[in-house]
Amino acid sequence: MIEKINVKQIDQGSIVTPKGFQVAGLHSGVKRKRNDLGVLYCEKPANVAAVYTLNKIQAAPIHVTKESIEQENKIQAVIINSGNANACTGEQGRKDAYTMRNVTAEKFQVPEHYIAVASTGIIGLEMPMDKIVPHIEKLEVGVSDTHAAQFGESILTTDTFSKATCFEAEIDGKKVSMAGVAKGSGMIEPNMGTMLGFITTDVNIESDVLQTALKEVVDQTFNCITVDGDTSTNDMVIVLASDLAGNEPLTPNHQDWAAFIELLTKTCEDLAKQIARDGEGATKLIEVEVKGAASNEDAQKVAKSIVGSSLVKTAVFGTDANWGRIIAAIGYSGADVNPETIDMAIGPMTLLKNSQPTGFSEEEATNYLQNETIEINVHLNMDEGIGKAWGCDLTYDYVRINASYRS
Repeated sequence: MIEKINVKQIDQGSIVTPKGFQVAGLHSGVKRKRNDLGVLYCEKPANVAAVYTLNKIQAAPIHVTKESIEQENKIQAVIINSGNANACTGEQGRKDAYTMRNVTAEKFQVPEHYIAVASTGIIGLEMPMDKIVPHIEKLEVGVSDTHAAQFGESILTTDTFSKATCFEAEIDGKKVSMAGVAKGSGMIEPNMGTMLGFITTDVNIESDVLQTALKEVVDQTFNCITVDGDTSTNDMVIVLASDLAGNEPLTPNHQDWAAFIELLTKTCEDLAKQIARDGEGATKLIEVEVKGAASNEDAQKVAKSIVGSSLVKTAVFGTDANWGRIIAAIGYSGADVNPETIDMAIGPMTLLKNSQPTGFSEEEATNYLQNETIEINVHLNMDEGIGKAWGCDLTYDYVRINASYRS
């Protein structure tokens, strides 16, 4: 008998719920109004894992963060600014990222290589270090709800709300927590688009084991969302593990390894779905589930293709159950498909059975597509591969927001 894994969401939890973590956020003046400078701090050097954008043009903070992690696989603080990406800024941008790292290290009295750096915002502008440096000194970390909210706001750009989540589970009879915050609204495409994700946990796990787990989970969560098909230059997901929960070191051979993977998966998936829901100008979250593919990889290809289709996105926005756009996205996905065996449903309505129209009610479909969450289900009837992806509709406001991003 398989034991049920008990991972539950903590509604009142926050990024500082896991033991050992504190945060701060404030307005430094890089942006006009909202907080734009934040720090995530651990009371001890934490084991770390990180994944980065696959854009070949990567911003200075990514290079500095990679360098920090490579030295000892430990991070004690992450300094983050929004409003300026520090991307495509040449040697000066690299110097500015190092300066952010060094000033933060001095602030918290830790070695420089224990500091990670993250930036998000406009590409190609030099960093306003005259604003950032003195305000790093003013960051006072804490564990209150106010501290968590201020930190969550400090990482946002065009987002309309802060993305946060918290879960807990039992490992070795100990209660362990995992929490995260993220930003992302536009330039989102699978393979780490313009998003930042910061995850904290108090489990005992070595960095190399955590890195392997994170990479696998990211491929099933953050890398399965898309807003507009653009992959940015900056962004990352970083996980810090404080080792303060009291469990035995986690490895794939540990009896509670499945519980840890479920904890990490739920945390990443919840943040990913919040990002997809908050796509620039979006009004609806689109969830696509594909079953019966030749492999899980093929199923994910199909799901991503559907949710990434501009024509599917606009049809959802216009409440038009145009299944022809979905079947086209399946066909060009690059997956192995049989064009004669495809089943398709939008919400409760079956649109196709063995690739043949079922004569659904247009009125019922239009009514369903007015919901805030739209589910599209596809069964390829080939094998047992399954996959999911998340995205949003494409609206007039997306054009408006991005046409005036710098103004």
